[in-house]
Amino acid sequence: MVLLENDAFLIELTTLYQKSRTSGTVNLTMKKYDGRTKPTPKPDKPNRTRPSSPLEPVQHDLCLIRASNGKKKISTVVTAKDINRFQMAYTSVLRGNFDALKKRDRKKAKAPTKSPQT
Repeated sequence: MVLLENDAFLIELTTLYQKSRTSGTVNLTMKKYDGRTKPTPKPDKPNRTRPSSPLEPVQHDLCLIRASNGKKKISTVVTAKDINRFQMAYTSVLRGNFDALKKRDRKKAKAPTKSPQT
């Protein structure tokens, strides 16, 4: 997975959408990110805990965004102060690439049958 800057991520996301225009999908996930790159180990037994290793201070309010089309994976980390600017740019990328969506086939609703009045 390639970790990109926010602007480079949006450019690559646009190319992913263009490559999957005729067939294929782009999966996008967003989640809270605590800044760690390795998982914390679980304790051996419930009563014992492992000695804590010195970790660097955790940065708060980060968002990890990943995109994949099955072959290529890209990701970026967005800080809380940049989220509004990123969200505006992201929505413009989405709006620009939503034109290739298929229209939903709508079935005609059957007219309610009239019951004979007595």
